[in-house]
Amino acid sequence: MRDDLLEQLDLWHEDDEFQDIVDAIMEIPPADRDYVLTSHLGRALNNLGSYEEGLQQFKTIAEEGKEDPLWHYRIGVSYYYLEQYDEALKEFKMADKMEPDDEDTLEFIDWCRREKAKKPAKAVKPAKEAVDTSNFWDDSEYALDHYISESPTDELIASVEEELVFKLPAFYIEMMKLHNGGIPHNKYYPTKESGVNDSIVISGILGIGRDKSLSLCGDLGSRSRIENGGYPEIGVVICDCPSDHEVVMLDYRSSGNDGEPEVIHVDQANHYKITTLANNFESFIRGLVND
Repeated sequence: MRDDLLEQLDLWHEDDEFQDIVDAIMEIPPADRDYVLTSHLGRALNNLGSYEEGLQQFKTIAEEGKEDPLWHYRIGVSYYYLEQYDEALKEFKMADKMEPDDEDTLEFIDWCRREKAKKPAKAVKPAKEAVDTSNFWDDSEYALDHYISESPTDELIASVEEELVFKLPAFYIEMMKLHNGGIPHNKYYPTKESGVNDSIVISGILGIGRDKSLSLCGDLGSRSRIENGGYPEIGVVICDCPSDHEVVMLDYRSSGNDGEPEVIHVDQANHYKITTLANNFESFIRGLVND
C-alpha cells in the first residue's frame, strides 16, 4: 500500500498536482510519516510557494537529511525564496559537495551570490537597551502563586539545563535573574502568514526552577507539556497559552542543544503546526505588544 502511495505521489508531482500531494500526506498522522513522506510534503509545499511551511517540514527530518544532497538542495530552495540567502547558499554548497556539478544546484549557488551582492553592507547597530522590567510584569496573585520564583542561582540554572538537556538563552537567563517567571502586560506577538496579519497570545513566561507549577521543571513545565501533550521534542516550552492546545517553544533544531534557539508557536489542534515567531528569545520579548 505504501508503494502505491509513493507511486501516486510521483505521478502527482509529474502532473504538477502539488496540493493533492499535500492533502494526501497531511491525512497521515505526523508520527507515522517517515523521511520519504516528509520529503515529498516539503517539496510539494515549496512548489506551492509555501516556503515557510516547507522549511519547517524539512527541519523535522534534519538529522536524517544531513547525509542526503537532495535534502540540502530542497531546504536550500525554501531558504532562497524566503530571501535567507546566507542559509540557502550554505545548503546548496553542501549539496554540491555531496553531489558535484548538478546544474540546478550550481544555478541556485549563482543566484544566491547575485542576491547577496545586491545587499548593501549592514550598518553597525547601536546596543539595545535592556527590557524595562519595572513595567513589563503584571504581578497578580495568580502569577505569584504559579509562576514567580526567587532569582535563580548559577547552580539551579545548571541543574535545570542538565534536566532539560538544552542550554537556555543568555538573554532569558539575565531576564529571569531580575524577575523569575511571570505574566507580562504585553501578551500578544504579531504574526503574518499567507498575507494575513494575526497574532498569538501567551498566558505567561515559565521561570527557571521546579517549585512553581508553571516553571520550566515544575508540574506543568516543559517536560510535562511535551510528554502529556505530544509536542515535538525539539526544545523547551518557554511560554504557555490560554488554549491547552498551544505552546510557545525554544526550537533548537537549527542551532543544536547548546546554540541560540529560534522561538516557535506549536498548535496541537492543527496537526502540531509549527509557526516561526522570532530568530531568538530577545527578539520575541521585544516583539510582544499589548493588543
